[in-house]
Amino acid sequence: MKAMLHERYGSPDDLRLAEVDRPTAGGDQVLVRVRAASVNAGDWRRVRAKPFIVRTAEGWRRPRAPLFGADAAGIVEEVGPEVADLRIGDEVMGIRTGAFAEYVAGANFVPKPINLSFEGAAAVPIAGLTALQALRDHGALEPGQRVLINGAGGGVGSFAVQIAKSMGADVTVVTSTDKLELLRSLGADQVIDYTRENATRSGPYDLVVDTGGTPSIGKLRSALAPDGTLVLVAAAKGGMGVLGRIAAGAFRGRVLKQRVRFFLAAVRKEDLLYLKELIEAGKVTPAIDRTYPLAETGQALRYLETGRAHGKVVITI
Repeated sequence: MKAMLHERYGSPDDLRLAEVDRPTAGGDQVLVRVRAASVNAGDWRRVRAKPFIVRTAEGWRRPRAPLFGADAAGIVEEVGPEVADLRIGDEVMGIRTGAFAEYVAGANFVPKPINLSFEGAAAVPIAGLTALQALRDHGALEPGQRVLINGAGGGVGSFAVQIAKSMGADVTVVTSTDKLELLRSLGADQVIDYTRENATRSGPYDLVVDTGGTPSIGKLRSALAPDGTLVLVAAAKGGMGVLGRIAAGAFRGRVLKQRVRFFLAAVRKEDLLYLKELIEAGKVTPAIDRTYPLAETGQALRYLETGRAHGKVVITI
């Protein structure tokens, strides 16, 4: 099968499309013929090794495993002996390392929403899970509360707007001028153009979800109600700023006893199924900016890295 390989740290131009062995489905896994995948901030960070701590997990000198990518949608071609909820021929979406390939085998796949294309379904998993868990699990959002979503024009933010509305929240978003109309179309109650207005002077909010990496944690905290919560999504700005932001958030949470949460999304099939229900009910729709063929994965990563993407960037296979 054809797969995009990441064999050394540096530029996305160094990625290589090559023939590799097709995986097999074992145990609780299914083999999926991938029809579409999507790129996430974690993908370009892995390629760039930014922040440097990426190397502790992926390999100090070079990546230990060249296959990468995580979001996938496609058709089940094999099922492992322990699989009871999926059959050959089912259309699915899910998360598994190695998604930038013609085939991927993994356990975390669920039926694709019936009202989405493969491209739309591939845009959902990581960004959708991150947005859902930020709001529900770490932000404890309740109906009627006010939430501010900073950096709302990207993949996670575009899902967070819609999920927060489905939970009955009043949603204010912060983004750049060119993304204002997208966020209005997704249901935002108020939109703030950060090039013209200081969003941290608005509020107070019960919950602030930061996916953008700026402004500072102190300024974001100033927009909160006294008992409000700040949730820092892992998809903030790259480089050492990520580590500094984690450290600052931990200090405020543990020492100053402020409600500051930082998290990495947990891969849960039950949450993927919950997102499927929201999508089929018409409450959530993936926002897709551009699609690229598998051979142009490097270009897709470079585009996402600029921060200009309106929602998600998808790879078609």
